[in-house]
Amino acid sequence: MTKTVPQRGYEPILSHLSDQEGDALCAQLRQELIEDVSKTGGHLASNLGAVELTVALHRVFDTSVDRLVFDVGHQCYPHKMITGRREAMPTLRQYGGIAGFPKPNESVHDSFIAGHASNSVAVALGMARARTMLKEDCKVIALIGDGALTGGLAYEGLSNAGECGQQLLVILNDNGMSITPNVGGVADHLARQRLKPQYLTFKKHYRRVMNATGPGRAVYRVTHQVKQALKQSLLPCSMFENMGFRYLGPVDGHDLSRLTKILKYAKDLDEPVLLHVKTVKGKGFLPAEENPDAFHGVAPFDPLTGRPKRGPADNFSAVFGRTLLRLAKRDGRVCAITAAMVSGTGLDQFAKTFPDRFFDVGIAEGCALSMAAGMAKQGALPVFAVYSTFLQRAYDMILHDAAIDGLHVVLGVDRAGLVGEDGETHHGVFDAAYLDTIPNMTVLAPASFAELEVMLERALFQLSGPVAVRYPRGGEGKYFLGTAGEDPAAILRWGKDITLVSYGTEINDVLEAAELLEGRGIQAEVVKLNQLTPLVPELVELSVRKTGTLLVAEEQAAQGGVGQRLAAELELAGSPVKTALVNCGSGFVPHGATALLKQDLSLDGEGLAKKAMEVLGRG
Repeated sequence: MTKTVPQRGYEPILSHLSDQEGDALCAQLRQELIEDVSKTGGHLASNLGAVELTVALHRVFDTSVDRLVFDVGHQCYPHKMITGRREAMPTLRQYGGIAGFPKPNESVHDSFIAGHASNSVAVALGMARARTMLKEDCKVIALIGDGALTGGLAYEGLSNAGECGQQLLVILNDNGMSITPNVGGVADHLARQRLKPQYLTFKKHYRRVMNATGPGRAVYRVTHQVKQALKQSLLPCSMFENMGFRYLGPVDGHDLSRLTKILKYAKDLDEPVLLHVKTVKGKGFLPAEENPDAFHGVAPFDPLTGRPKRGPADNFSAVFGRTLLRLAKRDGRVCAITAAMVSGTGLDQFAKTFPDRFFDVGIAEGCALSMAAGMAKQGALPVFAVYSTFLQRAYDMILHDAAIDGLHVVLGVDRAGLVGEDGETHHGVFDAAYLDTIPNMTVLAPASFAELEVMLERALFQLSGPVAVRYPRGGEGKYFLGTAGEDPAAILRWGKDITLVSYGTEINDVLEAAELLEGRGIQAEVVKLNQLTPLVPELVELSVRKTGTLLVAEEQAAQGGVGQRLAAELELAGSPVKTALVNCGSGFVPHGATALLKQDLSLDGEGLAKKAMEVLGRG
């Protein structure tokens, strides 16, 4: 297979702009961001803070060839607008529209997929090594910040990148979410002097002249050592320089002219460079500046006031948080752990009520799991609240640190199933499969608020070993209000023609399908699974012996899902049955409203009814 080597483009997209024109563009982009995201929802505060930095990057680098790697991707909207997708911003995160994260299949300017945190430096290092190995002509830039520097993978990347010795620019977008060094007035003054163009030009000339002779090299070594000692005592750069980086900064991330000059200087350095940029998250929109956490990820809002267009509705995350708080008041061993998702997982009030029993480890899911295992070993009752898609990053710790010793760690697996507009990097459609591979694991799947309360209490005080309680994003469905939730499975509707099986809130779509089928003369029996691991198939076996036909619906990937496992159990039990498995398939599900995604996957009521008719031979 012939590899296509990128060819050098003509010019950076914004290289022609004067400083004044660049400032005007920044103001315009910021205003359009507020207007667009107020309609679609998305990540606002981090994008507002990265406007000048993005414009400066596109004045200096040609991202059609130079590789710009975003970390998480929360700050990629201005980049998308600059690289030909400005007119498409009203479709942001909408079904069939542009994605809310960098997507290489969307534009040549998006060099790498993003959505999870802390991997940008390692990815960029890989690109830099491949560039050198294949003798390609491109610059490589990693843009990290917005909390990503709290993840251990970032430091693994920095440790390796610093010693690589080749061109690699790491830009630390320090908006107070990753690090907040108090460098003070002296440090700020020294940083300004060090970043002046005339100083940088003199520095390059001085080094070249002094290295030309033996005595000059000796003098240079002495002056360099004195300078390093001063820097390490006054500037926040010693950690990065100890790793092998040339440290530049800190620099004002909203001064477009200075940013452009320092980026041009960094571009010419043939070594690993770390540029420390200080930005304000939410810059230019007062509600976001005053409350950047609330405007990190937002639903549609009023662009004048910042108030959401729809009032907050109760959801599974909030119910989880309230229930855990109630149980913590009852038992002093209960504690809560999160990986930089306090609000997202509903733990705000827990953190305020029990600050000594609440632990936020940053974007470090593996650390959270290992810490939880240590706490469980000492007799505590740790509950780690984490999104399904991020729990993937801690698979080894569940297996090795918790399961082997049978430690009682409870996982609140939030955002299980389809999550909508954030797309393939965030859909929680793999946990039912990967958690089932772990010995000693129990997985519970509530379908209502009432069941979540019951199952969380049961997970804490009745079960042993690692236990996961998985629940979806958003609220309850309209068809199902809950059962006791204590049995492994329950029959919700009796029938004789086909057995419909599901779990979680997908059961609402199954019940809707059963109603539609009844109108077509078909009596469907609906079995709801409360426990996914260990799977207890007896109730399903009894049902299919009567109906002879099975349809399993689940918001999970096909491989290793509950449907495949049920089909295997029935085959082993000698109960051959006509089977249809309706799930998220073997690929990745794109972004879009969950209702539209379900229609596309035939996981809505009408789609399931049609599939049931087909398996019955009446389609």
